[in-house]
Order: sequence, then C-alpha cells, then structure tokens
Amino acid sequence: QVQLVESGGGLVQPGGSLRLSCAASGSIDSIDAMAWYRQAPGKERELVAGITSGETTNYADSVKGRFTISRDYAQNIVHLQMNSLKPEDTAIYYCYGNFGYYGESWGQGTQVTVSS
Repeated sequence: QVQLVESGGGLVQPGGSLRLSCAASGSIDSIDAMAWYRQAPGKERELVAGITSGETTNYADSVKGRFTISRDYAQNIVHLQMNSLKPEDTAIYYCYGNFGYYGESWGQGTQVTVSS
C-alpha cells in the first residue's frame, strides 16, 4: 500500500499563489503517474494536472498557464504551483498516484479557498 499526504492548502486572495505538495510513502516500486484533482461543492471531481513517469504533463484548460505540476523523484513528492488564483479555483484538492503493481492511491485532500 502507498500512502499520500497533501499539504499547502489554505486561504488566499484572488490573484495570489499557493503551492501544494503531496508526499508518497509505503510500498513504492514504481510511480507510473501522479496527479492533482479537485472537487468544488456541488460539482464532480475533476482532473487539474497530471505528470507521468516520463514527465509528460497535462492540465485542465481552466488552469493552463497558471498552474504547474512538478515532481521530486528523490523524495517521491509531487508539487502543484498555483498562481493567479481565482475564486473558481476554490475546492478540495486531492492527490492521486498510480503505483503500478501496488495500484492506485488517493490522499485525503486539502482545502484551497480563494476569497477576498
């Protein structure tokens, strides 16, 4: 089993920045992909950004040019740098990982609130 723990959420004003981090621990043999999803009240969970083992990245159209996903291979941490935040970015952000033989894991989520 692989555990994912998110950190870095909080309250920020519109136009501000936050950096989310997700640390993976446990039975890690390989990491095929990691990603960030988010779920706003009354809405379905949606993919925000993902990164593969080959460092291919993909982003939701709504965050392109504002968010950047990156990975620290040595420490099995994935980051999400969020700039120019908007009120519509308010959601619970979840870390996701695909660990090959050890399957998929989700973090418990971290709240991001963008409000003045």
